[in-house]
Amino acid sequence: MTWTVRVDPQLCQGSGMCAGTVPGVFELDGERARARTDEIEPDEQVLDASDICPALAITIHEGTTVIGPRRD
Repeated sequence: MTWTVRVDPQLCQGSGMCAGTVPGVFELDGERARARTDEIEPDEQVLDASDICPALAITIHEGTTVIGPRRD
């Protein structure tokens, strides 16, 4: 199953932490980050990026279930 990656532009602060962590999935576009693609193969680093986002602007979905950021 693939994961869906979303970056909420209203929440994103443009810190670039996601792009620095997984540059193949995230990039800065002006003052905000965006996902390079909506669907990805499962990747633990992408979950890490959603966890470290200071604005919690990144969500990762597996089907209809939100799996990131993790709420441990």
